[in-house]
Amino acid sequence: MKSIVSTVLKTDETLAPVALRLVAGIIFTAHGAQKLFGWFGGYGLEGTGQWMASIGLEPGYFMALMAGSAEFFGGLLLLLGLLVRPSAIVLAITMLVAIFTVHWPNGLFMSNNGYEFGLALLAMVAALGMSGAGRWSLDRVISAKV
Repeated sequence: MKSIVSTVLKTDETLAPVALRLVAGIIFTAHGAQKLFGWFGGYGLEGTGQWMASIGLEPGYFMALMAGSAEFFGGLLLLLGLLVRPSAIVLAITMLVAIFTVHWPNGLFMSNNGYEFGLALLAMVAALGMSGAGRWSLDRVISAKV
């Protein structure tokens, strides 16, 4: 068990992942809050669920709950630097679904509702999945004690 915990929490000692974590954490937390709570101009679970159902992601309410939770709680975990690798995996899957179900047909550019932004977020969480949380993180503090 100690080996699994050590592997999950292992992280680089550099500050580069911290920069990625903070920016990605803010963005994901805000987008999740839009979906879950209707904050920041979002539609909340009902509205997001209806939209998801309209594009074929059924059941819409459940899909909105899953995507919103992944983004909101995953973003909070990134900000804390806690369980960054598992969070990065969940967020990467969320971005892949968004890219291929919503944005892919529109091409690359955001101006056409393309996948540019989703791809950038995917790259950020992929990098965090590879590097870990970085120097200033709870993962580093915990892994030092395990």
